[in-house]
This record gives sequence, C-alpha cells and structure tokens, in this order.
Amino acid sequence: MSAMSSPAELDNEAAVVALARQGDAKAFSELLERYETKIFRLALHITQNREDAEDVLQETFLKAYEHLDQFQGNSRFYTWIVRIAVNQALMKLRKRKSDRTVSIDETVDTGEDTVAREIAAWGENPEQRYGREEMQEILTSAIESLTPIYRAVFVLRDVDELSTEETAEALDLSVPAVKSRLLRARLQLRDKLTRHFKLKGDDAFAYL
Repeated sequence: MSAMSSPAELDNEAAVVALARQGDAKAFSELLERYETKIFRLALHITQNREDAEDVLQETFLKAYEHLDQFQGNSRFYTWIVRIAVNQALMKLRKRKSDRTVSIDETVDTGEDTVAREIAAWGENPEQRYGREEMQEILTSAIESLTPIYRAVFVLRDVDELSTEETAEALDLSVPAVKSRLLRARLQLRDKLTRHFKLKGDDAFAYL
C-alpha cells in the first residue's frame, strides 16, 4: 500500500490494527503479510546484508507486536513500523565495523522499476541487450553508496512513495530535514550516475 492509499484501504488497515490490538493473532498476521516485503526491502537497502535484513524484519514485527498497545492510530500503521524497522536496521549497522558487506553482484530486489525506467529513458542505446540488467546493477550500486540515512529517505520517498510528512514521521525527522536529505540523496545519485555515463561515453541527462 503506497502513500496514495484510498480512504477505504486506510479504514481497512485501521480495522485490522484494532483487532490486532485486541489480541487477534490472525489480524496481526495479516498486517505482517501486508508489509513484510516492503520492510524487508527497506532493511536490505539500509543494511546491505540479507541475513541482517531478515533479522531486522523479525525484530521489527516482534517489537511491533510487543508494543502494539502504544500505537495510537494517529498515523498509518505502516509509518509506525517503518520507524521501528529503520531504528533496528541502523542498530545493526552500528554493531558492524563497516556497512559495506554486500557485493553488488548479489541479487537484490530493490523495487526500483520506476526509477530504472526513468534512467533508461535518458538515451540508453536500445541495441545494448545487456543494458537493462547493467542499469539495475548501476542503480543498485549507486543507492548502496549513499549513507544509510540518505538511503532510508530515498527508499521511503521515491520507492515506497510515502509522503514527505509520512517519511518525516517514520524517520523521526522534521519535514525540512527530510526534504534536505532527499535532495542530497538525489543529487548524489545524479552525480554518480552522470559520472558513470560520462565514463561510458554517453551523455549525462537531467535527473529528478
């Protein structure tokens, strides 16, 4: 469910959360099924390690279950668990000497289809059969090179399409801070991708 959720979808989420708060295990399982893929993807982007991301996913929903009574319903449930997930993922990074433990050769489902299409539209030679796969690798590598907090903001805003306000709430940041970090993330990605294409002998194109 994206930031463009309909009122009916939000009402349904609220109803499921209400049941879960009453101890309905089936309702909580439904919440897990709804959001586990997005939470795992976010955790993978931040930790860049599949095992750590799996741990973050489990820890996130465990903490959410334990503290469900603290969820006041003033925001989307997804926004609430995103904050938990980001905190857990950043804790994982603090426990490691370096957050660069994943090779860009490892298959990672980044969910960046929209962005990948935008970049491909920059003027990529359609005769290059390898272009699509290589572009995915280039984009993944560029995102991985961002610092964790920039990665988190970029994924929440440009991948999961949360609003600026929802992203701010999820990351416990001010709206101006989110806008600033998102701008820096986009500019860094633009710079890295532009330099890559220049090295490849291609033109650099406007991004975002």
